[in-house]
Amino acid sequence: MPIHLHGLRTAIYLTHDLDAAKQWYTNAFGVAPYFDEPFYVGFNIGGYELGLHPRDSAAAPVGVGVTAYWGVDDVPAAFAHLVAAGAIAIEEPSEVGGGIIVASVFDPWGNALGLIFNPHFSL
Repeated sequence: MPIHLHGLRTAIYLTHDLDAAKQWYTNAFGVAPYFDEPFYVGFNIGGYELGLHPRDSAAAPVGVGVTAYWGVDDVPAAFAHLVAAGAIAIEEPSEVGGGIIVASVFDPWGNALGLIFNPHFSL
């Protein structure tokens, strides 16, 4: 069964200095983060999420600079579907706070592909 995608939802940028990156993006876009934790900072930019993730975090994929996250209704099912189709797991499905569920895989060519269910964003 194919995955029903709702469109691109989130792009996550890795950074060695989360506080400096948070300040830079706040100033650059004129928007304060809606989610601000030591492990992740999220901005709502025009209905899409721009996320900042510490590069030195154990959860940050090695060698990946940006991961685009596609909205889905059921992250575990979509993750299982992609792995069964030949993708390689990066991040198993997990709830990261606020009811947000994420997972990520490498496609067969080594591109990072993220999946997200975020109840704070409408379809």
